[in-house]
Amino acid sequence: MPYLLWQYLEESARQHPERPAVAWRDRTLTYRELSDESDQLSGLLRERGIGLDSRVGLFFPKSHRSVVSMLGIGKAGAAYVPVDPSAPVRRAAFILDDCAVRALVTTSDKLAQLAEHGLPPSIEVVILADERDTPIVPGVSARVHRWSELASIATRGPAPQQPIELDPAYLLYTSGSTGNPKGVILTHRNALTFVDWGADAFAVQAEDRLSNHAPMHFDLSVFDIYVALKRGACVDIVPDQLAPFPVELARWIEDRRITVWYSVPSALIRLLLHGRMERFAYASLRTVLFAGEPFPVKHLREVMRFMPHSEFFNLYGPTETNVCTFTGVPRPIPEHVTDLSIGKACANTEVFSVRDDGSLAGVGEEGELYVRGPTVTPGYWRLPEKSRDRLVPSPVRRAFDETVYRTGDIVRLEADGTYAFLGRRDHMVKSRGYRIELGEIETALYQHEKVREAVVIAVPDDEIGSRLKAVIVPRDESDAPTEAELSTFCGGRLPRYMVPEAFVLRADLPHTSTGKTDRMALARDFIAPSEETVAT
Repeated sequence: MPYLLWQYLEESARQHPERPAVAWRDRTLTYRELSDESDQLSGLLRERGIGLDSRVGLFFPKSHRSVVSMLGIGKAGAAYVPVDPSAPVRRAAFILDDCAVRALVTTSDKLAQLAEHGLPPSIEVVILADERDTPIVPGVSARVHRWSELASIATRGPAPQQPIELDPAYLLYTSGSTGNPKGVILTHRNALTFVDWGADAFAVQAEDRLSNHAPMHFDLSVFDIYVALKRGACVDIVPDQLAPFPVELARWIEDRRITVWYSVPSALIRLLLHGRMERFAYASLRTVLFAGEPFPVKHLREVMRFMPHSEFFNLYGPTETNVCTFTGVPRPIPEHVTDLSIGKACANTEVFSVRDDGSLAGVGEEGELYVRGPTVTPGYWRLPEKSRDRLVPSPVRRAFDETVYRTGDIVRLEADGTYAFLGRRDHMVKSRGYRIELGEIETALYQHEKVREAVVIAVPDDEIGSRLKAVIVPRDESDAPTEAELSTFCGGRLPRYMVPEAFVLRADLPHTSTGKTDRMALARDFIAPSEETVAT
């Protein structure tokens, strides 16, 4: 019985070594090849003393080697830390330094960028996932290995000290309210509980072909990769260069004969609006899963019309809990339905909502959603106060010491036992499937010398979830920052999906009676005729 993630691979490799395991572009790895290559990477890491209680960073565009790296790191006993390859180098360097990675899998270009910024001092080993001949990079004292060297090192590493199911398998960094991203710790037990549920709930079999649309630093990718490995199926990785082109992506789903698709709703909405879906039959596509943000029902109805052979499911859950609730989408969706339910709890998970007075919410009542079960994170990396704020004593099981996760999401319990999602308690929003803390964008804007005050507002949008707009009070009205200055400034500090698409200049900000910035007033009256709007 697997209790570590990489053990899914070993079981499937023993049962059917020649089945395709990972496909990317024109490259396909069988289960035997995937097992062998991950063993080779594990051997190099172990030879360098990297194992239990170590972290290894992944900082390169996703490919078949992303999966090899995740599994090789796990076999060495370490935890992997995927970093957004499109993120500004200073953000990537912060993440790698924050969790003190000892090894890094990257590319020649990314290594040069990190070296120019200043490579985190904890990095001892670098493995290049590309095959380019790389000279010595100034500022890099770590030992650099090319991928092609791995085979010769594989047998030299000592046997690893094996982790247990409670040890970290990976860390996923999400937007943080302090201005820096925060690392969510996910253990082998967290992930295996989720993967076992997903494989059973959607009846994934060895004959299936699962798409991997989500980036590796996004928690949706955990389902794609490990559910496929558990069942001996093939995970087909959507190339990064293909994802922005809906017409090509629509053709890719058809040509690759994808049977299980999982993405944020925004990806499916782009297919609907720009992918010319009517040209394809999608006869192989049996299951469509979506998560990460609300799916406007008017768009979902149209997507379902173009995918007549597919069952659709709405999955819900923050990174800290994996997926914790889900529901099937009826076909057809009744005309009176305007918002999708987030459903009921997954197997071996309990959810409940708590009112402001601390009591459990009943049918028809609103409350904050709490989650308990083995999928819940043990906490945030080196953020004990944040962990204590979110992981709290259970208000349900008071007879023994148990912690549960406060999601910050406001829900309403319906008569049929499902939950309706109503919104966020704090200022965290979803845009294009990404979870974004508005405070992190505001912190970046405050660093601009011409900005006196900054507030970021999320304007609801049916296509992408939320559009980000910033209200700026300049330090000096006669020398106010321009659109180009603000956009470029944010672009150098934040991922592209966090850069506001519009900036509004105001002389001051509205405030509540307690002196706080009145965000509700700004949301109601965001773009007034008297305001000067600069759109990016």
